[in-house]
Amino acid sequence: MLSLFHSGGIFMYPILMVSIIALALFCERASFLYFRLKLDTDKVFQKVLISLQNANFRAAIEECTRFENHPMGRILKAGLLKSDKRDKEIERAMEEKIMQEIPKVKARVNLLTMFANISTLLGLLGTIVGLIGAFQGVSNANEAMKQEILASGISVAMLTTAFGLVVAIPCLVGFYLLNNRGEFIIDQLEEKALALFNMLSSLKHEKELQC
Repeated sequence: MLSLFHSGGIFMYPILMVSIIALALFCERASFLYFRLKLDTDKVFQKVLISLQNANFRAAIEECTRFENHPMGRILKAGLLKSDKRDKEIERAMEEKIMQEIPKVKARVNLLTMFANISTLLGLLGTIVGLIGAFQGVSNANEAMKQEILASGISVAMLTTAFGLVVAIPCLVGFYLLNNRGEFIIDQLEEKALALFNMLSSLKHEKELQC
């Protein structure tokens, strides 16, 4: 395997560097999305709703503070802190917080598609450069050696394309895994924010009717 790598020429090294950077990025983003943002949102949100149903807004805010390291905690808290304001202000507060949190969830994930494209293009470039070198070698060789030199040159040149694709395909798979996870988290945030807004609006209207 190592001999094949060295046979691929100079372009194998930048492709290898791209693969290392892409792997580090994937590990960092996977750790963030799958572990740091792992939360049973239904269970936590239910506790907040129970506190609100008991008219205990302080307990609801404290519950959000407990998981404030998660975007949902910060979003719900932003809405609860505006619970005594008009519906529009509550909605605006949570929308602003969601807009702040979405870039954090999706940060750097798109770079994996860039690395996939870079590795593919570097592989193709390496192949073209290798083929140019092979044909130049053929032009300077005698008739007996031309076929052997050409076959050897093409084989070596194609290694860069193969290595580029070996790097690009996992990058794309990683992108779709992380992107889908991010979209799932964002959907949860928007769903719970809407549910909280509806709950606060309902409680406020009930209070107004009682008055």
